[in-house]
Amino acid sequence: IPITTSIRRVIFENFNDANLRFNNDQIFEILKKNEMVDPSVTIDDMAIYFKELCDAEILRNIAQNFTTQWFKLFEPIEKIQCGSCKKDNYITQSEKRVCQNSGCGSTL
Repeated sequence: IPITTSIRRVIFENFNDANLRFNNDQIFEILKKNEMVDPSVTIDDMAIYFKELCDAEILRNIAQNFTTQWFKLFEPIEKIQCGSCKKDNYITQSEKRVCQNSGCGSTL
């Protein structure tokens, strides 16, 4: 499972409120606790994935202190199961309704 998909899932399950503040450290701890990332991955390695979600306008960076980044969602994330591959997708209302599974790409 791609790391950005795992991050989206953690946000959906724990922080899915556009008014809620959360940070990359909180998400990273949940990812580690649930063994959703390789144990060798560090918080610094995660920065590119959070940037990708900010660039896609899923998250907005509202503050930063050294390696801790605080975020808010632009809008809540929805969980939609793909009818073709049966994988769960975590997308916002404004995103294209296309399966995020790289081997699928079906319309949701």
